[in-house]
Amino acid sequence: MSAAPVDTICAVATAAGRAGVGVVRLSGPEARAIITRLTGTAPRPRHAHYVTLKRRADESVLDDGIVLYFPGPHSYTGEDVVEWQGHGNPVLLDAAVEEMVGCGARTARPGEFTERAFLNGRMDLAQAEAVADLIEAGSTQAATAARRSLTGAFSRRVDAFVEHLIHLRMYIEAALDFPEEEIDFLSDTRLRDQLADLRRELADLLGRTGEGVRLREGLQLVIVGQPNAGKSSLLNQLAGESRAIVTEIAGTTRDVLRAEIMLDGLPIHVIDTAGLRESDDPIEQEGIRRAWEEVERADLILHLIDGARGRSAEDEETLARLPDKPLLTVINKVDLTDQSPSQAVEDGTLRLSARTGAGVDALRRELRHLAGVSDRTEDPFIARRRHLEALERARDNLAEAGDSLALGAGELAAESLRRAQTAMEAITGRFTADDLLGEIFGSFCIGK
Repeated sequence: MSAAPVDTICAVATAAGRAGVGVVRLSGPEARAIITRLTGTAPRPRHAHYVTLKRRADESVLDDGIVLYFPGPHSYTGEDVVEWQGHGNPVLLDAAVEEMVGCGARTARPGEFTERAFLNGRMDLAQAEAVADLIEAGSTQAATAARRSLTGAFSRRVDAFVEHLIHLRMYIEAALDFPEEEIDFLSDTRLRDQLADLRRELADLLGRTGEGVRLREGLQLVIVGQPNAGKSSLLNQLAGESRAIVTEIAGTTRDVLRAEIMLDGLPIHVIDTAGLRESDDPIEQEGIRRAWEEVERADLILHLIDGARGRSAEDEETLARLPDKPLLTVINKVDLTDQSPSQAVEDGTLRLSARTGAGVDALRRELRHLAGVSDRTEDPFIARRRHLEALERARDNLAEAGDSLALGAGELAAESLRRAQTAMEAITGRFTADDLLGEIFGSFCIGK
């Protein structure tokens, strides 16, 4: 991991555009000296000073505002931090940055303030990522989950798991270090019990993390079916407005249509595809090709069937071609039949009317269930795809350790546990490659 830098950085910390107040942030050893030179006031720690910011060249007034000084290590970055709060005019804020750069600072890279907080031990990597997730949260539930991760809820779960994992690994390695002992430590049932406890704990953590990933990234829902099955009508119902053209003419939808909806705090990316059928029309063929591409990327596939026409041979062909992914079969147009809309899913199938909206509420409930977002009273923590992948690697390593213990291969079990520990510690950044850090913090906004 890279060492914490020693130069001083500055950047506008508020969003682009005009506002009543704008903030420029300085961090580094020269932060206090730079603001003192530009204002003529040496700020006291954690006191608000009303000052005038002046240009270096001619001492003319640039702006009036407030200066706050937070000495390290008790600051956001762990370094000396100064915040200039002036008028929220982009011209004035950019000019303030230019003056600070002229005094020896440099312009910060995207995410560099939070990166320094991580490198200086003010937060771990999962908490640092939660800063960006809190800024980008698209719902109250996602913002609450990001806040929990920022305060360390996710990290504490990971750290507690690693501590238990290390204890088990130490026990196995100690047994390997004393092979002359008559007691066979590796056959101790408590060893297998501890490993089983770890695997159960990790399974719960995986479930919670998957839920956090869903809250952050949303669910990719692809609607497939035959032409005129009502896919566009269902898209409009879920979106709550007319996003797609609906006619009685089969094949109206020629390309992929998208809608972003929020379902009880869960973002869902709904994709309406062209009807899947044989066609000589090159435009429709391209739409069908794109439809299958979206199916391959889907988190959940909704197979829509025209209930008025009944399940057809073409529907069965489509079903046979679908990849092995979560699937929900929906029978549409029950308003044209003697069937009633479903109150809940039965054998993986749900009945509704996309035209009247009957049964759509049951579909919304099922989508939330299939997304893995529970109704637990405790708020989830936000998580990223890389966290989920690290947990999955650790799960596989624990399974390998169990197989090795069953064969009496202690060395292999210890190595599997070591790899599981490395995977887990990559989440909080205890062991993280520099290129990954660059990728993570490069996605932040400038000034954060």
